Amino acid sequence: MAAPAPPRRRPLPGQRPVVRPAARVATLHGYLELTRSRGLDPEELLSAVRLRPADLADPDAWVPAAAVGRLLELTAERSGREDVGLLLAQERRLSTWGRLSVVLREEPDLRSALQLLIRYEHSLNDVIRLDLAETRQGATVTVWFQVGEPVPVRQAHELAVGALVGLVRMLRDPSWQPQAVCLEHPAPTGPTQHRALLGPAVLFDQTFTGLVLAPGELDSRNTLAVVDDPQLRTYARQLLQALPEPQAPDLLQRVRELVQALLPVGRCTMARVARSLGTTPRTLHRHLAAEGQSFAEIVDATRAGLAERYLASDRHSLTDIAYLLGFAAPSAFSRWFRRRFGCSPTEWRAAARTAA
Repeated sequence: MAAPAPPRRRPLPGQRPVVRPAARVATLHGYLELTRSRGLDPEELLSAVRLRPADLADPDAWVPAAAVGRLLELTAERSGREDVGLLLAQERRLSTWGRLSVVLREEPDLRSALQLLIRYEHSLNDVIRLDLAETRQGATVTVWFQVGEPVPVRQAHELAVGALVGLVRMLRDPSWQPQAVCLEHPAPTGPTQHRALLGPAVLFDQTFTGLVLAPGELDSRNTLAVVDDPQLRTYARQLLQALPEPQAPDLLQRVRELVQALLPVGRCTMARVARSLGTTPRTLHRHLAAEGQSFAEIVDATRAGLAERYLASDRHSLTDIAYLLGFAAPSAFSRWFRRRFGCSPTEWRAAARTAA
């Protein structure tokens, strides 16, 4: 049975109608073979989310990202496997990353490869968000999704994390194990291959989804870059130029990071962000306008992404989410959410559960 139609997201006043985010078909590489090996009919499953086997023929084609999320959850339900996303991640090859794979294999170390992946994440799909943070204790790669409609993301999260683990193993060593794999959702109730596929340090009910790397691992050499050939690296960079340029210039990315950090403490003002950047509100306003952005638009978009992320997990109540997004009261959060998404936070969360 097809998943229930999600509430339509309403554009804000003056905005154009919202285009549904999409993902490359390569995201589902190996799906037909995996489902058939489990005794399932892939055509029936694809039809339930309004896709067809023919849609998967071209890995560089694009399909609705929400349909991919619902397809993975439906497949997990029909197969009785709570690790469908992980099993699908095992089908990935370096070429699954598209043209980006040619450049990834020429990066000198793991840090530069991950930074390249984060910078060009939009060439893979419209919804995945990656963040790399370094401390003295190591590094974390955080993963989340911004779909724009209520979609269950458990299997999509595990597919993304499994793909990341697989990529690092390709770049470093097939036997590499992360220091920890963190997943926001609860532990599975039945037997799965989480620890066999991701390593022994798999943690559930965590505050974020992603990988934890040991200190110094980001500096490890990329073993795929066997030959230090500057000319080959030049050719790889030329191929990179064929990809769409990153959508977020450095200033916008820095402002988004500051907004995300300041929202939970209720101090997200343009004056404070400008001071953190070592500039004045007037200068910051001028630079943002030159990029076709305003501070209010960045705050609104950041809140929207975080709201989706928090609503996908039961660990946060609606009151908690309201304060994490910088609202003075839950009622203000509910009014903003309805204007932004066309439904209440409660309806969104219920729709995602129903779809799951």
